[in-house]
Amino acid sequence: MAKTISPKTLWKSFLNWFFWNGCSQQAETMLGMAFGQSMAPVIDELYDSKDEKAEALKRHITLFNTESQVGSICNGIVCGLEEANANKQCTPELIDSVKVALIGPTSAIGDSLWVATIIPILLTICLSLSQANPATSWLGSVLYLIIYPLGTFILSWALFRLGKKSGIDGMQTFMATGKLNTLTDTMTVLGLLVVGALSASFVSLTLPIQITQDVYDAINNTVLENQVIFNADNVLNAIFPKLLPLGLTLGVYYLYAKKKFSPLALMGIILVLALVLTWIGYSTGFYA
Repeated sequence: MAKTISPKTLWKSFLNWFFWNGCSQQAETMLGMAFGQSMAPVIDELYDSKDEKAEALKRHITLFNTESQVGSICNGIVCGLEEANANKQCTPELIDSVKVALIGPTSAIGDSLWVATIIPILLTICLSLSQANPATSWLGSVLYLIIYPLGTFILSWALFRLGKKSGIDGMQTFMATGKLNTLTDTMTVLGLLVVGALSASFVSLTLPIQITQDVYDAINNTVLENQVIFNADNVLNAIFPKLLPLGLTLGVYYLYAKKKFSPLALMGIILVLALVLTWIGYSTGFYA
């Protein structure tokens, strides 16, 4: 009689991955331990002897890495392969090869689709809702707290089931048609557009330099005090709108991507610069 994975076991395998995929991430095996934890209930159901279970677990705690949400399709595919292996329809070597082959495409699609596109779009919508009306500024945060985990769960579960249903043949067909590269390139461009819109809308940096003087109003025969006759920020934006926010964004990207500064270090640098420049402004009377 053929061995099959029960719906209950598949559900438990998915939950293990969804809630614990990042619990053991480290440099040696990346998500390997979490992948093994996800496959544990499947292995326990499919194999009878202790040696078979141990061998199966060992092949799933090796190096593995992907984008965790979209990458759940890998778990579904491997569940199908383990089922086939338990029925002597494939080999452990094939399972290992498939896992390695899936790392690249699922990481590329996941980073482009989920991390660089869907999450920034959702954040943009929620931030806009929070800024639209001070009385309902809490609305954006609440919506994000609801939509993000729910959307993540639905996407991951759907891909997990798709992987189990279609198996490696479906993934190979998708890759062979060239649709994978098209999807990845499209999501990358869309993600860049979203990040650009976010930079222009929510990154704020101004150049508070202006020249003021008293101006005589000949029509009304009065003196208008402290009239702005030159505003550096307005002049700069007239030449190149949002140039300073763009420069700040590119500077942070350069430090993060090229100089390997950590996000915490970058936040610290921005905070220190803000404090120093603010102190200079008030100490010189510029902000008075």
